[in-house]
Amino acid sequence: MTLSQIANATRPLIAGDAVTTWLGPDGQNYDVLVRLPEGRRQSIADFEQLYLQSSLVNPDGTPRMIPLRQIAEFVDTTSPKIITRMDLQRQLTLSASVEGRPQGDVGQEVSTMTREMQLPAGYRFNVGGQTKQMIESFKFALVALGIAVIFIYLILASQFGSFLQPLAIMASLPLSLVGVFIALAVTRSTLNIFSVIGIIMLMGLVTKNAILLIDFTNQARKRGLDRIAALQEAAQVRLRPILMTTAAMIFGMMPLALGLGEGSEGNATMGRAIIGGVVSSTLLTLVVVPVVYTYLDGMSAWFRSRRARRAASAALPAAAD
Repeated sequence: MTLSQIANATRPLIAGDAVTTWLGPDGQNYDVLVRLPEGRRQSIADFEQLYLQSSLVNPDGTPRMIPLRQIAEFVDTTSPKIITRMDLQRQLTLSASVEGRPQGDVGQEVSTMTREMQLPAGYRFNVGGQTKQMIESFKFALVALGIAVIFIYLILASQFGSFLQPLAIMASLPLSLVGVFIALAVTRSTLNIFSVIGIIMLMGLVTKNAILLIDFTNQARKRGLDRIAALQEAAQVRLRPILMTTAAMIFGMMPLALGLGEGSEGNATMGRAIIGGVVSSTLLTLVVVPVVYTYLDGMSAWFRSRRARRAASAALPAAAD
């Protein structure tokens, strides 16, 4: 008997062959497998008692049946069911699901454990799956956040015609992060990809309050008011529009933050981050932005006066000549 004959004979007895299909009462088609009963394919002794048809013939003309134990030797051993490769190297995949804990925390602990383990030469750990996708998503989100901040500064600098006033407006950006982390801590939410998306959205939302405040201050100063009086008037006049837009944003994000719909638990962190960031930025912008604007405007006036003194001192020798 050849090796292929032995394999073709034992495979249907142990694994089974799908010979036909059966239409069940539920309307589904099921494969019908023909193989040995479960009690006759449990141990090595069961396999040894399997009889295979050989090419030899009995005196009566029937094929001679040979027990498998006479042509095969059974040895206990282990081997992989399938060999997979990545980057021309063999790999073994260990997978697990996270339950009851944030996936990011578990991923960090697993990474720490794998770094501390001493593996033989030629072996290494490579974290993949959803943990790898989450890390890559965080990197892309941070890049998008940095690009958003740069473009916001460039647009504000071109709009206000100054390189310092946009810094006062953008002082509201870190103020929003205070509310984001407080909201996530109070609601026991995690800093995941959805909350990071909410932070990116905040970069464009929270600057509107500071833009209204600084723009009205500049207009009041053009009318002849000094810096302090212009800031006070701007805060008083623009307080109602700022509160109205903030309230509209909070109530608009409330259904998302509550996460009442099916499968909305993940998106709820984005709404909570936005609400917390809008609330904190609104309250702190009315206090911090005028202070930052005062210092930056004083710095700008000092630079202008210093430049004027240098120009005047350079013009005096020329006039004397």
